Amino acid sequence: MTEYQMRWAQARDRLAAALSAAGYPAALADVMAKQLRSPKAIDRMTSYVRHGYARNMEMLADEMLAISAEAEAWREKKESQDAQAKYNAYLYYRRKETDGEEER
Repeated sequence: MTEYQMRWAQARDRLAAALSAAGYPAALADVMAKQLRSPKAIDRMTSYVRHGYARNMEMLADEMLAISAEAEAWREKKESQDAQAKYNAYLYYRRKETDGEEER
């Protein structure tokens, strides 16, 4: 098991404990953890459960989907920034090459 997998499993276990303490089935933690995908997102969900904001299963599901959507938007933003940086580097080096040819 990799370090990331261990962190993910520990976060899932913390979520299961929080759900159990709040009166929800601990098995729900597996489903939520798979949807949330990252230890940080799972920990956000755990915090939500521990603070007692969820009054029913629907509120839990809504928050899980909101956290999941925010995490996905962040991933897409980072991918876009990475692609833009690579494209800018390509343009920069291409321009340097063309500027060098014009000087000859």
